[in-house]
Amino acid sequence: MNMLVDTVIEDERWSAFGLEALAERAAQATLAGLGLAEAGFQIVVMGCDDARIATLNADFRGKPRPTNVLSWPSEERGPEFVGEAPELPEAGTAEDPEELGDLALAYETCMAEAAEQEKSAEAHVTHLIVHGILHLLGYDHVEDDDAALMEGHEVRILASMGISDPY
Repeated sequence: MNMLVDTVIEDERWSAFGLEALAERAAQATLAGLGLAEAGFQIVVMGCDDARIATLNADFRGKPRPTNVLSWPSEERGPEFVGEAPELPEAGTAEDPEELGDLALAYETCMAEAAEQEKSAEAHVTHLIVHGILHLLGYDHVEDDDAALMEGHEVRILASMGISDPY
């Protein structure tokens, strides 16, 4: 069976957490929620620690501190106008899937946020993966209209997975 998500574990706590299965389930729900066929896409999800994500955040965003999730779309997919949905990519084939991009998750930050927000770690990390995949697909939350669109998708996709509104 072809997997939608290629999970890279840099911090073994993610293996014990079950990141591989959780990322696959979140990715399937996200693509299904947007009407995309999972068989034709590939996403890389890396589970790392705060030190590694702080380095990545500094290198790619000029912010030398840990964050919960980072995303690197394989190409720019943002919409032309604020509040508009991005044009979704065409699926590849199971043998040659369309690469959507890469996500990185920081263990300590994700677990601390889940505890602070009194959510299960599984629900919080699932939300961050859905959020990250939407970024890979061209969604953003800088402008209010874009944020409303993106958050609406997140809430709906998470509800389809039995996870309550994170906002």
